[in-house]
Amino acid sequence: MVGYLTQKAVGVLLQIRTFAYAMLLLVPVLSQAAILGGGAASDKCNSLPSPAAQAACLNALASGGMAAGANATVIANKPQFAFPSEQANPNEKNPPQVLVEEKNDFQEFVSQSVGSRLPIYGHNLFLGGASTFAPVDNAPVTPDYLIGPGDELVIKGWGNIDIDFTTVVNRNGAVDLPKVGSINVAGVRYQDLQRHLKSSIGKVFRNFELNVSLGRLRSIQVFLVGQARQPGVYTISSLSTLVNTLFVSGGPSSRGSLRHIQVKRNGKVVTELDMYEFLLKGDKSKDISLMPGDIIYIPPAGQLVAIYGGVNTPGIYELKGEKTTLGELLELSGGMTTTAKAQKVLLERIEERKGRKVEELQLDKSGLMQALKDGDLVRVQSLGARFENAVTLRGNVADPGRYPWKDGMRISDLISDKQALITPDYWVKQNMAGQGQGQGQGQGQGQGQEQLRNEIKRGVSEINWEYALIERLKPDELATQLIPFNLGKAIAGDAEHNVQLQAGDLITIFSQNDIQVPVASRSVYVRLEGEIANAGVYKALPGETLRGLVKRVGGFTPNAFLFGTEFSRESVRVLQQKKMDEMLDKMEESIRRNSASKVRAAPEDVTANKAIAEGQMAAVAKMREAKATGRVVLEIDDNNAGRADELPDIALEDGDRLLVPSKPSVIGVLGMVYNENAFMYKSGKSVGDYLDQAGGPTRDADKDRIYLLRADGSVMSAQNSSYLFFFNSFTRTRLQPGDAIIVPEMLDKFQFTKELKDWTQIFYQFALGVTSLRVLRGY
Repeated sequence: MVGYLTQKAVGVLLQIRTFAYAMLLLVPVLSQAAILGGGAASDKCNSLPSPAAQAACLNALASGGMAAGANATVIANKPQFAFPSEQANPNEKNPPQVLVEEKNDFQEFVSQSVGSRLPIYGHNLFLGGASTFAPVDNAPVTPDYLIGPGDELVIKGWGNIDIDFTTVVNRNGAVDLPKVGSINVAGVRYQDLQRHLKSSIGKVFRNFELNVSLGRLRSIQVFLVGQARQPGVYTISSLSTLVNTLFVSGGPSSRGSLRHIQVKRNGKVVTELDMYEFLLKGDKSKDISLMPGDIIYIPPAGQLVAIYGGVNTPGIYELKGEKTTLGELLELSGGMTTTAKAQKVLLERIEERKGRKVEELQLDKSGLMQALKDGDLVRVQSLGARFENAVTLRGNVADPGRYPWKDGMRISDLISDKQALITPDYWVKQNMAGQGQGQGQGQGQGQGQEQLRNEIKRGVSEINWEYALIERLKPDELATQLIPFNLGKAIAGDAEHNVQLQAGDLITIFSQNDIQVPVASRSVYVRLEGEIANAGVYKALPGETLRGLVKRVGGFTPNAFLFGTEFSRESVRVLQQKKMDEMLDKMEESIRRNSASKVRAAPEDVTANKAIAEGQMAAVAKMREAKATGRVVLEIDDNNAGRADELPDIALEDGDRLLVPSKPSVIGVLGMVYNENAFMYKSGKSVGDYLDQAGGPTRDADKDRIYLLRADGSVMSAQNSSYLFFFNSFTRTRLQPGDAIIVPEMLDKFQFTKELKDWTQIFYQFALGVTSLRVLRGY
């Protein structure tokens, strides 16, 4: 019994293998059979090596009828003959297959020649599969639609009859009506169907009205063979046309023709479609409705040429006929682009399959009539970026850009007056400054004054009158020549510097910020504020010092507190900020390193160590909020007489700021004291006196690191005292108005590492003011 079952199973497996093999052989046979048609098709089927394969082939050729109950949409997007399990179910929707375009030999050849991939014209329309084409379910039925087996008729009658009946045309092409009998409707046009049925029913009944419509339409099977992307048998709607089916099936392969697609019916070609006519002109006159058993044949592509460069639709095109000209190819590719050279093209041609050569064709009447050959590659050149008659002006000018060049043109012709050197930014700043003053009216007095001070800036970038540049291409060497000239002299008409220009020259006008000029030639603006006789923004004279500028504007007022003068410089601020950031980066790295070592030493205290590290990092982040001021300590004697002669005779830099306050009347005591406050200044009082007045240091105070921030920006601490008992000597220090005593907090409270014990040196080294100290402490 077991042996019998085993033998039976082996037999079934052999039958399955034979059937699968037959299905694989069926594809090329059906393709050839579709081309031969008629009895030759049957002969091809009978030539297959097994009875199973012969039966499958004959069944496919004979199954061009209907699939009862099929809906009107395209039913299969893939060949039905691959395996029986893949046969399309008329009642199921198949997901569209995304198709990928493969390259043919010529496309690969062109890619190697051009350096980029050129598409085959028209093929990209088919790559989306069925999803790119609207289904025909809801398409209206045309009047000349022929009724056939599988169509569903909806018949309604009233009067002497009462009919509300839905029926399907049977295999014989007829419908059976109760009390009437069988009526043949196959081959009847839809526009004649109602009259045809009424006539037949009228032989039995009188005095009635009839309405006939179509329900679900039949499906038909057609063959797609030849150079198709997915050849096979397709079950489609009876409303489908040749173009519909091509879109659904994926169209021709990369080796298939778009210009000679045929439909064969009963062994005869009933239409030949040129898809170029449809794609380029919208001509669908060769598109026909398909019938059951129709064979769509896609022959191999004809002669192929490629065109690229300055055309609207570069790609690979299939020629039709033997004498397609260059002009016709240009028309197929959508014509030349706006930037294409219209004088000539380059033609690469394969010579007798032995080699390649390049020709140059003029785009005149003769050149446009040049016949193309299979494998030709046409390159349409584009215009370059070079201007034939232009010079370019750029840099610190009102209107940079290209200007027409004329023979004999000079610098003074291009820049006729100095107004041409005022940049657009100047007028933008002027407008914004006016709006800003209007918007600042509702602000507090201090805030509004600060904003006004910040807005007092130079509106015009200082021109570098000594140096401007011409860049010129030397055609004989293809090298750039740099021609410097004096801008001021050129505008004035100096013959040596008013250089004659050539077409293609590039003229650059620099500001003094673009190229650093000698000190004597720089424009230096300094802001003088506070107790200055005539406070404002001044342009320093060449070589003028701080002392000289203050004396020139009238010196100080009687209320000036010269010892507390703040002098800040931008270059110093940048350097200070850089050093501060470096120090804080080192502190953060030290925190991370110390935290990691503690975790390795005491894994059980991970949570506690993490909290400590987070607290330390938060403190450093708070310290980053204190920004460098750029203040320079002027070392003015605290017993000065308040004259400009007592200022240091230092050179000025652009952006320097001098603020001379009025004499303050308080001493500040900040930090870990019991009464943090500002106290009235009294001559002769010391650090210790004011500490006592503030209640003295608290238990959390770090007494060893108390320091004094002097009104002139210098710092004095208990540690840098020159006396042996430095704390006592420090506390005896006499104060000046505006001084501030800083009492830091013991770092042990925050469990800082010993690497952070000197964090206060940031304030020592960079002379940060009381405002920055308040930022650090969270005020």
